[in-house]
Amino acid sequence: MPRKRNLYEPGAEKPFRLSRSKVDSFIKCKRCFYLDRRLGVSQPSGFPFNLNSAVDQLLKSEFDHYRDISQPHPLMTEHGIDAVPLQHEKMGEWRENFTGVAYTDPTTNFTLFGAVDDLWRDNKSGDTIVVDYKATSKSGEVTIDADWQIAYKRQMEFYQWLLRNNGLSVSDTGYFVYCNGRRDLERFDGKLEFNIKVIPYTGSDEWVEGTLREIFETLESDEIPPSDPNCDLCKYTEETAAAPKS
Repeated sequence: MPRKRNLYEPGAEKPFRLSRSKVDSFIKCKRCFYLDRRLGVSQPSGFPFNLNSAVDQLLKSEFDHYRDISQPHPLMTEHGIDAVPLQHEKMGEWRENFTGVAYTDPTTNFTLFGAVDDLWRDNKSGDTIVVDYKATSKSGEVTIDADWQIAYKRQMEFYQWLLRNNGLSVSDTGYFVYCNGRRDLERFDGKLEFNIKVIPYTGSDEWVEGTLREIFETLESDEIPPSDPNCDLCKYTEETAAAPKS
């Protein structure tokens, strides 16, 4: 089967859809992004994180209960967060993977979108608060301080940008609801127990529009960007090509 080519067409009138994850892919490696979005050569798919998805779904159901009764979740009270889960007619749409919060940028003609995990409403300011669920299992304390977790922070900032462009007043401070599977219990008994930490993060979405202009210029060009020395896939491709042929 021939592979798809030229997904992006320079000068096309129809908006070109770009997900939040594809924008992050561009930041990580311009070459891999170009091969994917312009030439249709996709990167290998990763393994699905089914346990993480299960935690996400259970958290959504739990927070939805408090959304329905307009009350703060106990985690909010425990961490001194004066807010309640946001009630909004588009909450269902904004959580869907292939719709999400969407906005068409008139400068680049990109339709940007991303699915949020949750939104809260600040009781004092009325601002919308972006909330992202994370799940892991490690013996130490969970944080968002590792270098690779910059992607988590960009994710939250991108959602804030999308929501602002949908007319919402959005707080610069969002929260990660981080669930850490316990390893210190004597028995499994067919269930996982988690320590849950709510981590605030105050960021800025000022990088988004400049990045979109870079993406536009990259996709408009007929030249494939050079390999990124920090990209594992680029390294693998180059080393494979240079390997002796048997």
